[in-house]
Amino acid sequence: MTTTLTVNGTSATVDLPEDTPLLWVLRDGLSLTGTKYGCGVAACGACTVMVDGVAVRSCQTALGDVAGASVITIEGLGTPAALHAVQAAWIDHQVAQCGYCQSGQIMQAASLLAENPSPTSQDIDDAMDGNLCRCGTYPRIRAAVMDAATRLREV
Repeated sequence: MTTTLTVNGTSATVDLPEDTPLLWVLRDGLSLTGTKYGCGVAACGACTVMVDGVAVRSCQTALGDVAGASVITIEGLGTPAALHAVQAAWIDHQVAQCGYCQSGQIMQAASLLAENPSPTSQDIDDAMDGNLCRCGTYPRIRAAVMDAATRLREV
């Protein structure tokens, strides 16, 4: 089945079954490997991307459900020359340790800030709750999200 969607601002047409998880469409079909496989059951958040501006778990989102939608992955959030505020804050706060979960964490945080530009610590904890970090960098994640919110409000 041929499906067309917009990925990182570019139209993409893939010839895959409609029930193919978006994660595998991105990684195997489009060679966008920044989105990670973690658990396969939407419990860890490593595969988080944005679909029409909303954070979703790509391991449990079927290709057929995003036909015609706009998908943003970590590769499309910012550029090396113009990082997204969340990416810049992540670097400044040295959030990543092993880094495996970070693309999903960053995408979840960017989605939160697009919806709520002035989150409280509790708002951040609630929004980020489904994104697991085995290294335990949660205090740095919260600080980076707060910093990114400030940066985005100043733009």
